[in-house]
Amino acid sequence: MISIIIPLYNKQHRIANALRDILNQSYQDFEIVIVNDGSTDRSVDMLRQFSDPRIQIINQANAGVSAARNRGIAAAKGEFVAFLDADDNWTPEYLATQMQLTKDYPDCDVFATNYTFRKHDNSTQQTTLNHLPFTTATGILSNYFEVASCSHPPLWTSAVMVRKSAIEAVGGFPIGIRSGEDLLTWARLACRYSIAYSRRPLAIFNVEGYDVTDRPKRLPQTPDIVGRELQLLHQEFAPKAMHLYLCHWHKMRSAIYMRLRMRPQSIREALRGLRHNPRNLKLYAFILLNLLPAKIQPF
Repeated sequence: MISIIIPLYNKQHRIANALRDILNQSYQDFEIVIVNDGSTDRSVDMLRQFSDPRIQIINQANAGVSAARNRGIAAAKGEFVAFLDADDNWTPEYLATQMQLTKDYPDCDVFATNYTFRKHDNSTQQTTLNHLPFTTATGILSNYFEVASCSHPPLWTSAVMVRKSAIEAVGGFPIGIRSGEDLLTWARLACRYSIAYSRRPLAIFNVEGYDVTDRPKRLPQTPDIVGRELQLLHQEFAPKAMHLYLCHWHKMRSAIYMRLRMRPQSIREALRGLRHNPRNLKLYAFILLNLLPAKIQPF
């Protein structure tokens, strides 16, 4: 059985569609654990139109998405745990494909599929996945950090299924991180377990603020807990291409600061990234852009 974990916070206009996608799956051996993380809108009311006995609702005071997912993991009865955010969607074959991965790659503990971006205007965009180590429809993602450093994230929360024992072994999702808690979780799993991957885009990531012209909605977290934890993983496990991934992490932070016109912080993050990969030309470009006069900066 698959335990599907949905953290729910103020998604009254989206949660019903997410639930319908689950109930319409071709694979039906699952339970749905919805953790209502202190919603203040009509999210919980929207659940009343569903009477499926496989749906379990857990209410808690607002504690953040990581705490909500961890609460769901603790309550899960299945061998496998799949995650679906309340504002995302699955195609009907998503769970069946994940279960087939468990059969085809029984030595793996992490299972993931590709996904599609869908913007607020309903337009879609396919992911860019560079340096995948296989050309077949499915395979082992043996170079996770290399792919993640030069692509869209190959693992994205609503397209990942994990053995419950594995996600519990890494401590679940980290508490106290505002952004990047999922990336850190996948990094911890990738250092310890093998990942089976399907190239088929079977999940839909409904995004807002994705375009580079959109102003970032929040500052990078200070102190940089994710960067620090990634560095500790690098020291402990020395996984292939982790230095590239650390560079990529600081590049993302530098780009956000640059778009917010916080020049010293952007330059600082670019320099941190270059310490991990001095050959990253984009970071040199970031530094030069930050040194331009404000009236001719492109941001």
